[in-house]
Amino acid sequence: MIDVIIIGAGVVGANIARELSRYDLSIAVIETHEDVCEETSKANSGIVHSGYDAKPGTLKAKYNVLGNQMMEALCLKLNVPFKRNGSLVLAFDEAGATHLNELLVQGQKNGVQGLKIIDREEILRREPRLNPEVLCALDAPMGGIVDPFQLTIASAEVASRNGVAFHFGQQVVGLEKITDGFRVTTSSQVFESRKVINCAGVYGDELNNLVSKHHYHIKPRKGEYLLFDKQVGQHVRHTIFQLPGVHGKGVLVTPTAEGNLLIGPNSVYVDRKDDTATTPEGIRAVIETARMSMPQIPLPFLITGFAGLRASETGGDFIIQEAEDVPGFFNVIGIESPGLTATPAIAQDVAMWVARALHAKEKTDYRSERAVIVRFIEQDTKRQKELFSENHDYGRIVCRCESITLAEIKDAIHRELGAKTVDGIKRRTRAGSGRCQGGFCTPKIMEVLAQELHLTPKEIKKFSPQSTYLVGLDKDLL
Repeated sequence: MIDVIIIGAGVVGANIARELSRYDLSIAVIETHEDVCEETSKANSGIVHSGYDAKPGTLKAKYNVLGNQMMEALCLKLNVPFKRNGSLVLAFDEAGATHLNELLVQGQKNGVQGLKIIDREEILRREPRLNPEVLCALDAPMGGIVDPFQLTIASAEVASRNGVAFHFGQQVVGLEKITDGFRVTTSSQVFESRKVINCAGVYGDELNNLVSKHHYHIKPRKGEYLLFDKQVGQHVRHTIFQLPGVHGKGVLVTPTAEGNLLIGPNSVYVDRKDDTATTPEGIRAVIETARMSMPQIPLPFLITGFAGLRASETGGDFIIQEAEDVPGFFNVIGIESPGLTATPAIAQDVAMWVARALHAKEKTDYRSERAVIVRFIEQDTKRQKELFSENHDYGRIVCRCESITLAEIKDAIHRELGAKTVDGIKRRTRAGSGRCQGGFCTPKIMEVLAQELHLTPKEIKKFSPQSTYLVGLDKDLL
């Protein structure tokens, strides 16, 4: 019997796994998809919120502020891109100014540091491309940006190297309480564990409702985004918000941790928990709303659009607790914004609760470090020469837009929890993330994946078993 099963390998599940791997426990992570970071964690703003928006006394408020305080050190340890660029919340009239002051007071109650109101002159001095009709803004210097892919992947890699077993392609189809713990049935296996941690995102309510009489209801809320080329990544330096409403923090304009420009999201409740399609009306709404903040959106530099789902629980707050009527079953659900920011603090607390419940001791040989994929283009000339002399694959560019080499692609495949799909390569190396969005490099990436994983080109997938690229080709012809 396994000590702990974590269901879901998004940013929350991966970070809980990383924190729990400090302890002398047997741990398994069960994930429906072929890789980590395949649901909400791969389609969000990448914003580290300062914490002014959450209602005081809620779990969102508590874990937002704590997670913000932990994020920089965690990213430094894991070699994850992070920048504390600060955020500005804009107001355009006196009613908005009143709302800003309410957010200021609320943020101070939550323990957010450095909040202040700044006037139009100061706003436009900092951000000259913003709407000149702006009246004032809430300045939140603790706001930041992070790479959500790398935060998830890095945490999973550390967990794996410390003994956590990841089981991919395993959809949970059954969950029941048994005498000594739980029986988790997937599409191809049966697991038994002493404790279960539910990190299943938009499906978290369904898992809870299989074992607990206290039912939850998660209604997915879709947000659509537009991503722009790095050439316009410095159009703004801060993360620019509009005043938050009942459906969230509104459409933002922000640089990303990797240097792009991002606008979005809108907020639309949807019926299906797999509805991540972008829509013409959604894209138009994002552009029109973003223009309130920055009138000149650089549309000629648009490279892609995408959508993600927020796991909105009807109670409106995070649900982070052991089920009262099911001892040993821990819910970590309803983790919508500011969930990414809150993740380090959530993971630390949940891991501590579970470890204490199992009377687990910390390992003496825990390894917290993570070896990064060396980005050849970011090295100085001397180091590039050294790398090339050690491995000539550093001299072969696969992705022109992002200058990603063959050596980096191979490293992504063969490292801890290595990539098995084209999207897995993309999230680990950024190959295919540039202006052409994989138009040049995808065939070569597929060829390398096939060679290194001993597969045929027809077996190479974008992300899921159904997302193959090639059909009807004879193996001998390739």
